[in-house]
Amino acid sequence: MAILELEQVHKSFGTTHVLSDVSLSVEPGELVAIVGFSGAGKSTLMALLSGLSKPDQGRVLFKGKPVEGPSPERGVVFQNYSLLPWLSAFENVELAVREVFSKDSRNAQRERVARYLEMVGLTYAKERRPAELSGGMRQRVALARALAIEPEVLLMDEPLSALDALTRATLQDEIERIARVSGKTILLVTNDVDEAILLADRIVPLSAGPEATLGAPTPVEIARPRDRRAMNHDPHFRKIRASITDYLLETQRVRRARSAANRRVAAESALPVESPA
Repeated sequence: MAILELEQVHKSFGTTHVLSDVSLSVEPGELVAIVGFSGAGKSTLMALLSGLSKPDQGRVLFKGKPVEGPSPERGVVFQNYSLLPWLSAFENVELAVREVFSKDSRNAQRERVARYLEMVGLTYAKERRPAELSGGMRQRVALARALAIEPEVLLMDEPLSALDALTRATLQDEIERIARVSGKTILLVTNDVDEAILLADRIVPLSAGPEATLGAPTPVEIARPRDRRAMNHDPHFRKIRASITDYLLETQRVRRARSAANRRVAAESALPVESPA
């Protein structure tokens, strides 16, 4: 049975139809990447999956049951870190652990925090506050915090988009390693096609918005661990990249053409009507 599902989901904000007829099924242990343009509705999709928002139509299911709100079963890593600036790296992770594992002893909680900070390579920086950490280190703390509550599904909302290229590549490798070691079900949204191919078992493109919807999924049948340098010479990699990119660009072209046509119709309807002589 699928662990996470979207069934014909629609979501609007005011008169803007952000998502239209979105359906998706994620299997346990799968790493699925949703790729789309900025502003297409990827973060809205993640808000629905995390329970921070509810669909106008359709259903969001976790293990076959409707998602009614946020839950530690679904951990979220945001792109803006969301760390408390007055707490150390250790304390930021500990805050989440104490909330979820409140019945554990204090020592057990602290051991759990230490274990996950070690997993993301931040033991040496555990006493530093966010202002003393680089962007990549802050994102590692956010990742450790999400993993430490041991969610069944990890939702990652463009977690690397604000990082420089070198730091982003380092954390991509870290996420890929953690996915292999932990066996977590992971849903990643990104605007980087190469990142999706590097990390995912399956890629699902999100069309250009408004009224964005999901395209056909593409399996990534490239052996792990994946070497980004070697992948550039892999014909399967190039085929996937071309297919996903072409789909996204075509949906963008169609949306722009439709918008231009709508503007023409609106302009023509606003023209004054001449009275007969």
